[in-house]
Amino acid sequence: MEFKVTHEDNVSVIKIVSERGTVNSASAVKDAIDKEIDAGHPNIVIDMSDLSFVDSNFLGALVTGLKHAIKAGGDLRLVGFQQPVKTMFELTRLYNIFRIFDTTDEAVKSFDTAKSE
Repeated sequence: MEFKVTHEDNVSVIKIVSERGTVNSASAVKDAIDKEIDAGHPNIVIDMSDLSFVDSNFLGALVTGLKHAIKAGGDLRLVGFQQPVKTMFELTRLYNIFRIFDTTDEAVKSFDTAKSE
């Protein structure tokens, strides 16, 4: 699994460059999140716009990443769901756990809003 990492306004944006998030890529996404947290960037946006499929192992890796980010004083937000991924989040009710946005811009700006509240 390939990732493109950028930093915007003290937020790490991890774009997943793959069509499928499966057991084979779950540890890679966990490692990418942990690498950003370890580098002092606990506020993370995961851009999932290329993913058309995710399995339970991949979802578990995102939940673990969220827990690590919160423990480090940050948060993990998600963007760019294709319909099959959105359906999976609805079926598993993970939309209750994650803050989900339509665009990376909205997700990055939401961190500023959270600070001012």
